[in-house]
Amino acid sequence: MASPLISPSELADLIRTGRTPRILDVRWRLDQPEGRPAYLDGHLPGAVYVDLDHELAERDDPRRGRHPLPPREALQEAARRWGVHAGDAVVAYDDVHSVAAARAWWVLTRSGLSDVRVLDGGLRGWLGERRPLETGDVQPRRGDIVLDDIVHGVADIDDVEEWPDHGLLLDVRAPERYRGDSEPLDPVAGHIPGAVNLPTTTHLVAGRFRSPDEIRAEFAAAGATDGIAVAAYCGSGIAATHTALAGALAGIDVVVYPGSWSQWSRSRGRLAAVGPAPSLDVIPL
Repeated sequence: MASPLISPSELADLIRTGRTPRILDVRWRLDQPEGRPAYLDGHLPGAVYVDLDHELAERDDPRRGRHPLPPREALQEAARRWGVHAGDAVVAYDDVHSVAAARAWWVLTRSGLSDVRVLDGGLRGWLGERRPLETGDVQPRRGDIVLDDIVHGVADIDDVEEWPDHGLLLDVRAPERYRGDSEPLDPVAGHIPGAVNLPTTTHLVAGRFRSPDEIRAEFAAAGATDGIAVAAYCGSGIAATHTALAGALAGIDVVVYPGSWSQWSRSRGRLAAVGPAPSLDVIPL
């Protein structure tokens, strides 16, 4: 199976030889969710801006979490605006650890696209090799892609409640949020009982993904041994897709819980655990 990553040099070669894929600029971060101004100031040649908050999510009901999945029809319409046609290769990138780009990769591959990759190192990796940028907006010819409903590789809130009974549930947020020491965004601090902490940034070094062997070792240390079903969640379903991308590099299938802690912490009748262990101190929500 082809790698879900592409290096800056590999992408530059495709552009140079006229085989440019559809490039998606998915710049987004918690403290600056609107990435369009930075995109207009400079982006990869031919890249189209993707609005993560409104095109890769449907933020209609807080009870579903902060970034629930978009409906198939809305995602398909967005992909057509990006100029994606049937059979196109797609490359996504961002400027912070490939977390937002991983959301695009996961959503599109789960919707049926067969050739979607993430630019390893993102914008910083591209600039680090002195590659050129363009300014202004790109308005591509409208695409005709037909997407599928996302039905595989996704877990709901009931699934993850029971997941630790038969598999490995990973909380991929920073350790302080897992422990419940701090919670800057959601109403309750802590983690889903039974979840093991494996921050998704563990899979990176200098902004690029570690080797498949290194990533496999990190998963194994968390409990992902052969035959164990793995699921991941984060704050709102963005960083969990980054862990799914790391898993794909290492040959490990990672199911994603899109609602993540932002949905769980708003759901009455569930439990929250605090502290450094999976189920050391559990409180009702």
